[in-house]
Amino acid sequence: MVDVSQHELVPDHSVVDEADIDAVLEEYDIKKTDLPKIKRTDPALPEEAEVGDVIRIERDSRTTDTAVVYRLVVE
Repeated sequence: MVDVSQHELVPDHSVVDEADIDAVLEEYDIKKTDLPKIKRTDPALPEEAEVGDVIRIERDSRTTDTAVVYRLVVE
């Protein structure tokens, strides 16, 4: 079977540490549940991702070198 997460078009996904999550939430003045959602079954998620984790996704961008977005893992 093919590992989708290793494909060159799939951006980097990583689990964010709790300390870093607090800084992100404070910066945007939001709660964890206000973040956009990503399903636990998404094949691009890292193996260690669990429901309730926050995922950092880094994409290439034409206007900035990289664009960073955050997603909350849901069931």
